[in-house]
Amino acid sequence: MQERQRLINLENISKEYDGVRVLSDINLYVRKNEFLTLLGPSGCGKTTTLRIIGGFETATTGRIIFDGADITNLPPYKRKVNTVFQKYALFPHLNVFENIAFGLKVAKRPKDEIKKRVEKLLDLVNLSQYGKRSVESLSGGQQQRIAIARALINEPEVLLLDEPLGALDLKLRQDMQLELKRMQQMLGITFIFVTHDQEEALTMSDTIVVMKDGFIQQIGTPKDVYDEPKTAFVANFIGQSNIIRGTMVRDELVNFCGADFPCVDKGFGVNAPVDVLIRPEDLLIVPSELGKLQGIVQSVLFKGVHYEMIILSNGMTFKVHSTVMQEEGSTVGLDVTPFYIHIMKPTITAPDRELEEEPV
Repeated sequence: MQERQRLINLENISKEYDGVRVLSDINLYVRKNEFLTLLGPSGCGKTTTLRIIGGFETATTGRIIFDGADITNLPPYKRKVNTVFQKYALFPHLNVFENIAFGLKVAKRPKDEIKKRVEKLLDLVNLSQYGKRSVESLSGGQQQRIAIARALINEPEVLLLDEPLGALDLKLRQDMQLELKRMQQMLGITFIFVTHDQEEALTMSDTIVVMKDGFIQQIGTPKDVYDEPKTAFVANFIGQSNIIRGTMVRDELVNFCGADFPCVDKGFGVNAPVDVLIRPEDLLIVPSELGKLQGIVQSVLFKGVHYEMIILSNGMTFKVHSTVMQEEGSTVGLDVTPFYIHIMKPTITAPDRELEEEPV
């Protein structure tokens, strides 16, 4: 399939505040109609990156190219983007219809056009009967939808969303994840979404950009980032992980915890130190005599769809998810299919999307 057009290019973007660097040489492109998520812990630089794209911050170095034009010094109101913040900043003295229509009224659009476009957006956010309601009478999820509709009314090419679901409770946040993805697909515009929540990123994104300390750690699809993390940080931040120091005996054979395990990785050298990643759901509990490793069950927690067990083996503590409970104190065997062993270099790198991208 032909690769989608690149809409935004960030070229060597750095940002300093009072001599402290918070972004370091960010190189990133965003494609047209893409749902791209900037993911990372507090202070990693994701919101700063979003604000630079929106024009609310100016990069210390580097430039921003939007659809072929340099917009580095263009003010926010001249950019074809709009922003939804965590605090929705709705106008309490205006009803729902008037909040959404505000941008069009400022632009002095005809009343008939305003009515038609507002009603279309109310339908899009599933609030078609709420036009005359006070915004203060709405739930948090409804207010969030109104904020999105207001941001979309001027038909931006890009919608920037800065942790817009952070104030919602868990169930509503999960519902809104699906709503946002539905809206993005229906509208066919580019969404750039900032979050520290891995579930949000995995649920909604076409592409995830994992950030730490002002650097990009990895860029890829949700499946790639989850299944093939490039660093221990990414592995731990995206889902739960068992990360064990091991030795790559040779191609397709790794040793950890005193046992050799076939794997599918190559190119790490002979007898080379590596980090071994195994997700908790990929570890197999087998009869003790059949396991490559033997361990003692330290604790068992019921998580609804599986049991989470801590198993101590050869001085290493493993987290294991299984639908079959093992008794605390029992001795079990552990094994893992070669495909589910992921080998990583123990050093941290900051990859370039140019090198990792596959055509979509």
